[in-house]
Amino acid sequence: MKKSHSTFVAALFFCCLTHSGSAEEVAPDPTSFISLKPEGIKNIGIEYAVVEPKDFENTIFAIGHIREIPRNHSVLSSRISGRIIAVNAFEGDTVKKGEVLVKVESRQPGSPPPVIELKAPRDGLVVASHIRLGEPVEPDKELLDIMDLRDVWATAQVPEDAISQIKPGTKAHIRIPALGGEIIDGTLLRFDPKASKEGGTIGAIFKVSNAQLRLRPGTRAEFSIVTSSRQNVMAVPREALQGDAANRVVYVKHIDIKNAFTRLPVQTGEKNDRYVEIVAGIFEGDEVVTHGSYALSFSSDSGISLKEALDAAHGHEHNEDGSKMSDAELSARELEKEGHQNNSINPTTLFFALSTGILLLLLIFSGIKNSRTKNPA
Repeated sequence: MKKSHSTFVAALFFCCLTHSGSAEEVAPDPTSFISLKPEGIKNIGIEYAVVEPKDFENTIFAIGHIREIPRNHSVLSSRISGRIIAVNAFEGDTVKKGEVLVKVESRQPGSPPPVIELKAPRDGLVVASHIRLGEPVEPDKELLDIMDLRDVWATAQVPEDAISQIKPGTKAHIRIPALGGEIIDGTLLRFDPKASKEGGTIGAIFKVSNAQLRLRPGTRAEFSIVTSSRQNVMAVPREALQGDAANRVVYVKHIDIKNAFTRLPVQTGEKNDRYVEIVAGIFEGDEVVTHGSYALSFSSDSGISLKEALDAAHGHEHNEDGSKMSDAELSARELEKEGHQNNSINPTTLFFALSTGILLLLLIFSGIKNSRTKNPA
């Protein structure tokens, strides 16, 4: 009998532990929830990017500049001595091949003296002028410099120890600060014939299209040179990542609640000039905040609470921590609404109180029985 009592007590105690574990519902972390008012969304300028597998490029960073292609640089000059009597093109002007740019009055005798028309040798941009109206000229004098800038070179100063990772045909993403950080693509043609002793670098020359003529020689350029690529990598734009190096987070658009976001910790992998690899923490199809994510990291929760948002989204009540209310908790809430809150008892508390009372009675009963067995009447 004693053994059966002990077994019953143990079973009841295990039941108490099991009930306490199953009674808890996994709830969202209220501290990771952010809700903003519609005007707050507009003020921050929230933008999103859908998380999806993509080709992830490993890159080398380098600094450089834009330069003209030497064969596309021409000089206008006169074959005879004389005096300039007309100038039709100035620095910054775009000219067409065959267009009359300068007229030179010859020193040869004549009435009037012969006039020679100097025409543009190619389409291009006048980048330098060395003449003024009425100025004497000689055959050895350069009058105008004309460049065809529809294609240009972008030269990156690549560290010598990284040269082995790139070869002609390699692609690069080139950021131009003068164009507001716009990124253009280039293809590696060749390397400069000499290395820089001071910088320990070698110039890598990339060909870049410049159809709109916005790039100018000497402009600063920042290179992300592609060395390899991996497929089906989960990655997000770099601007979506927030937090310090030990605590990286992203802000994800809530799937149910309008104007709400969830702050998710993530584990990161490699990064390049545009993307950061996400090893764990988000799923394909999530919408991460890109523009505005930094502002969200400092945003005060000026919208509705997590409970109010979930109630509205799901059509039933939740606890303050976001967990779903059980039937017993809903009944208690109804009693509270009717003014009987003081007389209501939490079902979980009641269960543990009854269980404790039963355990205590069983222990007392077992002690009395053992005492009678040892001291028979």
